Amino acid sequence: MKRVLVLGATSAIAEATARLHALRGGALFLVARNPARLKAVADDLAVRGAGRVEAFVADLNDLSHHAELLAAAETALGGPPDVALLAYGSLGTAVVLDRDPDAAVDVLNTNLVSPVALLTLVAARLEKVGRGTIVGISSVAGDRGRGGNAVYGASKAGFTAFLSGLRARLWRGGVHVLTVKPGQVDTPMTAHMTKSRLFATPGLVARGILAAVDRQADVVYLPWFWRPILAAVRALPERIFKQLRI
Repeated sequence: MKRVLVLGATSAIAEATARLHALRGGALFLVARNPARLKAVADDLAVRGAGRVEAFVADLNDLSHHAELLAAAETALGGPPDVALLAYGSLGTAVVLDRDPDAAVDVLNTNLVSPVALLTLVAARLEKVGRGTIVGISSVAGDRGRGGNAVYGASKAGFTAFLSGLRARLWRGGVHVLTVKPGQVDTPMTAHMTKSRLFATPGLVARGILAAVDRQADVVYLPWFWRPILAAVRALPERIFKQLRI
């Protein structure tokens, strides 16, 4: 029975991924800040066949809770997790972020500072036992800064770089680090956006995450077609790219 720690368990992608682990009979430790929503997710996973489900309420932007929740997870799961999935984040509103430094800092704290602090502690625990997988959900937005989401893109670029460095440091010790780069996903966070054929469902992304964990991939774009799209975007000269209204 795999032990799975889900950080940001009420996000649509995290919930869909946790359901797949539940179908495999995994033991799940869920962390999120909304008690009612967290309980609903936990109850659903128990019905779906999870070997064990425990819930822990915490605001992950409060770094003082991190050590406590990881200790609680190890106690509930009977040891360090086999898989630690970090799936929380904040998109923000570009118009606000471009003009409000406090709002920009909030997004950077949620998408970069808190994840780095938390995964640093997770990495130390997994490194000690010489096994386990860390899954960090970044974004294709981190591949190149765009005028339409400069702050969000910067936060994801930083998180992608952190995961890359973590992977380079930990792989010799038996710890696998997977960077997940979803494109546009139809979730509550993107409810205000006009949907196109490029939008994926949380379930599709979740299946891609589980498959990438199983084969121990380093980086996965979900859906797959974002890899060539972003390769083309990165190849554009800056003098051309800056003129695009994206």
